[in-house]
Amino acid sequence: MTAGLREAINGGRLASGARLPATRVLAAELNISRGVVVEAYQRLIDEGLATGRTGAGTTVLGHGRDAEPPSDRRRALDDLRLPLPPPEHIDIDLSPGVPDLSAFPRAQWLRAERAVLDEITAADLGYGDPGGTPRLRAELAGWLRRTRGVRAEADDIIVVGGVAQALALLAQTLHAGGVTAAAVEDPGSRGARDQMAHWGVRPEGVPVDDEGILVDRITQEAAVLTPAHQFPTGVVLSPARRRALLEWGGLVIEDDYDAEHRYDRAPVAALQGSAPERVAYSGSVSKSLAPGMRIGWLIAPRRLQAALLEAKHDTDLGSPAIPQLVLARLLSNGDYEKHLRLVRGRQRRRRDALLAALRQHLPAARVTGVAAGLHLVVMLPEPMSDAILAERAAADGVLVHPLSWHRLQPGPPGLIIGYAAHSPDRLAEAAKRLGSLTLPRP
Repeated sequence: MTAGLREAINGGRLASGARLPATRVLAAELNISRGVVVEAYQRLIDEGLATGRTGAGTTVLGHGRDAEPPSDRRRALDDLRLPLPPPEHIDIDLSPGVPDLSAFPRAQWLRAERAVLDEITAADLGYGDPGGTPRLRAELAGWLRRTRGVRAEADDIIVVGGVAQALALLAQTLHAGGVTAAAVEDPGSRGARDQMAHWGVRPEGVPVDDEGILVDRITQEAAVLTPAHQFPTGVVLSPARRRALLEWGGLVIEDDYDAEHRYDRAPVAALQGSAPERVAYSGSVSKSLAPGMRIGWLIAPRRLQAALLEAKHDTDLGSPAIPQLVLARLLSNGDYEKHLRLVRGRQRRRRDALLAALRQHLPAARVTGVAAGLHLVVMLPEPMSDAILAERAAADGVLVHPLSWHRLQPGPPGLIIGYAAHSPDRLAEAAKRLGSLTLPRP
């Protein structure tokens, strides 16, 4: 089999950049053992004719001087570590942070968009305030005050392209002010670390336990945190740690990434409400509506707002106006709240279904965190390699994140499993596939 694939690559029948079928699929088509296919693919990788990456499958590199290399764009996408579309061979994508996109309120959005277009003025379509449309900022100020305990006026809010842009603007502003390092949770959001590092602020890990980040270990001038529902462990920052953090003298960057998804009780209030002069608060609709909307908000201490607004203007002159006005209308007429209530009920049922399936198929695993969010963490028995298990799961069509991807320092193995985007029966199927894998040892 290896010889046939090698000949197809060398002869050009398999072009450079082509993705080979998933090992499970090809083995079924050829009616052979999947181990034979895995071995053949590994030989191609060893010979430099193909490349493989966890979750991305096996891709032909080509042969010789005349082979067509993958496009620069394709190589760039493969190298990115921020969220990207899953590879084609994945049929159950359990990446964390992905909401139920099928639940997007299309009818309500379309109705609101028509109303906005009926009312919009020529001035609304021109270059406006780079911090966002006044109507959305006013609606956000009221909604965040009521639901998250945030203390801010409309003029304190900058509308951004998601939390990623909020972090980028903060990192640029901090770096310009001489800040070269920030504390980050360990384990914590790999995407947040990448954003800070890209803009010149070095992320330095501080351990997380069952009460959240160890505040007494923070020595940097700024700290990036997810206090309402820590990513990825799912713990809530304890009252004692909250008090210690508010007594600490640096800037808290609060990522309130999925606080609206608490299923057993109301979520704890945002830290920003207790110390608006010390907390830069960010959130978005990426986990409630869709990440493709690219709408978020940033509320920073007033001493930083002028510099942040200038950075936003220099970046893109401001976010698109029409989606902002549509979201403002959904907030004002109650449709956004109705949508959140709908998806909360659905996601709670999906979480319960996944927990039941994991108890059946992975009885030795332990789930951490509170009943909230779009994912859960399954801690695995030690010693075990979560990266190898995730790689085997991807080969079987199930995409999960190994906990080690989100660590700076070594720690216990685990899997991060997103459940919001799949029905209970698909979640049960995913758990069954995970349970059928031979649990790998390092």
